[in-house]
Amino acid sequence: MSDDFKSQHFQDENLSEESELTKEHAEISELSKKGYILLKENRINESESNFMKILTLDPENNYALVGLGDAARKRGVYREAADFYKKCLIYHPGNNYALFGLADCYKALNQYQKAIEIWEQYLLHDNRNITVLTRIADAYRKVRDFRKSKAVYLRVLEMDTDNPYALIGLGHLHYDFKEYKEALHFWQRMVDVQGETVDIRVLTSIGNCYRKLKQFDSGIPYFEKSLEKEPGNFYALFGLADCYRGMGDAINSLKYWNHILKKDPKNKVILTRAGDAFRAMERYDEALEYYERALNIEFDVYAVLGMANISRHQGKMEAAIESLLRLVQNDGKNYRLYLELAQCYLALGEKRKAEEVLHEFTKLGIRNPHIIDLLTKIQNQ
Repeated sequence: MSDDFKSQHFQDENLSEESELTKEHAEISELSKKGYILLKENRINESESNFMKILTLDPENNYALVGLGDAARKRGVYREAADFYKKCLIYHPGNNYALFGLADCYKALNQYQKAIEIWEQYLLHDNRNITVLTRIADAYRKVRDFRKSKAVYLRVLEMDTDNPYALIGLGHLHYDFKEYKEALHFWQRMVDVQGETVDIRVLTSIGNCYRKLKQFDSGIPYFEKSLEKEPGNFYALFGLADCYRGMGDAINSLKYWNHILKKDPKNKVILTRAGDAFRAMERYDEALEYYERALNIEFDVYAVLGMANISRHQGKMEAAIESLLRLVQNDGKNYRLYLELAQCYLALGEKRKAEEVLHEFTKLGIRNPHIIDLLTKIQNQ
């Protein structure tokens, strides 16, 4: 065989191999493109089928592995999704899409520390990615690392002054740590920026801050605005009912408790609150009916406490005391039980017993202003 013939033979062989590779690359590219379109259309099984075909041609293909991870994540199978992303990172370390997907899987599995570690790897390639930064800040918030969470949120605001995710996150961060005035500052900024389009959750969060600060009249407009946006919203109805309760307006409070009960008639907590409203209006029979409805669902200490309070007002002291003593045995740190018990003894003229009950609570090492006030009042009589 001549050298020219050999040379021509090898050239033809190489061209044939190149042609096959080009054909394979084109097929992989087409399958990948189609797979992601199907995934976007939520045709998950079909998209997975495309990505699996790619792996038969190229077992280490990053698009297919990430695609299968994304598909599993859409199905909510986070551990399976994480395995695909990890496999991709073995073959393609630093792949941004695999890192992002894996971190989101850890977040969904409540493994926040692992999520933070992965997102920080991502930032090595793209340290100004606002989406990733807000996710890191959220994760630090979930593990209650106030300092780091706040620092990352503020870093986002330096890049994007009114970033909604950072503002909402800072609001939740301060709220979680009972810094309600600071939480208000960030959520109010959201209202200033977005006006009428602001999310209802921001409005109810502002209302809840005012509720926690016991500035009930300031909270009411935000809950009312929430109801305008979404009539029947549970959090808005609850917030309004609780604000009116805090203001001593039992009639309006009851109105909103009953709105909730129309949709959720077996809500034990709301039944008890409605019972309290009837009790405040001295409509004792109706109050007792609501307390009993709550107790028929499940034992509720506040329903029994409300019934004991009614017994005291009706002069049935022995029944009230007996009921309260049983409650104290099961819930020994609840100051309301001691207050009610002391009031029963005072109504019977047994001042010393009332003092003893209140002193029992102080021995628990809990300082409570209501207990101290009643003790002082008794001692000064």
